[in-house]
Amino acid sequence: MSIMERFDCHYCKDSLLGKKYIMKEDTQYCTKCYENLFANCCEGCSLAIGCDCKDMSYKDRHWHEKCFKCEKCSRSLVEKAFAAKDDLLLCTECYANDYSSKCTSCKKTVMPGARKMEYKGNSWHETCFLCHRCQQPIGTKSFIPKDNGYFCVPCFEKQFAYQCCACKKAITTGGVTYQDKPWHRECFLCISCKKQLPGQRFTSRENYPYCLECFSNLYAKKCVGCTKPITSLAGAKYISFEERQWHSECFSCVQCSVSLVGRGFLTQRDNILCTDCGREK
Repeated sequence: MSIMERFDCHYCKDSLLGKKYIMKEDTQYCTKCYENLFANCCEGCSLAIGCDCKDMSYKDRHWHEKCFKCEKCSRSLVEKAFAAKDDLLLCTECYANDYSSKCTSCKKTVMPGARKMEYKGNSWHETCFLCHRCQQPIGTKSFIPKDNGYFCVPCFEKQFAYQCCACKKAITTGGVTYQDKPWHRECFLCISCKKQLPGQRFTSRENYPYCLECFSNLYAKKCVGCTKPITSLAGAKYISFEERQWHSECFSCVQCSVSLVGRGFLTQRDNILCTDCGREK
């Protein structure tokens, strides 16, 4: 005759044969001991949540199913959307009425979880945030504010943006103005070498812009002494005599090389001489 093995509650040692019990970490407990040892306390009524009750939990907090309700209107939150505010659980309607932002356009509440647009402290339903010109939802696309309105980029360019006189496309940021005409910075180029001119010194001829180097090479007078271009645009000083020009530092006696700037000089055919060298001739 075999002896039946004992099957007792791990805590109170009462037999569990023929009784309801609960296993926890491979150890059996009677329902009473389990509730005393492990049951969570309900946030609503402060009583233990027994084994025969459903435990509703949110962020390490627990409620009886019947106690899991909106703190304001007392409607059940079981299997419903809810929101938390300062440790209070609220149904979406109560939360929206008390705390949600209002749509700047339609003035209705932006419900929790709904897609919305926010800009400078204002909120819109996604379907209410429209381009002021085409009246289409802007959504997550780029937009530009203008005169208390909001414009999608294509509409802003059509209505407000300057057109670059070089590429004929809209100038949305930056840009430069030359002779009262707008240009993209990257489009404002030397007409000769195509180097970008913004931030550089430049000049013009017949309304075309040139960098100083190209202008000097193409149009500047050449120094008789060194044959290099003479340009006053770079701050260079020069001497002019009988339709000939010299850099100031190149205007010197061809024989003794003394500077003739501010001094008398003599000419001998195409040469210029200091007075001392001229008398020797």
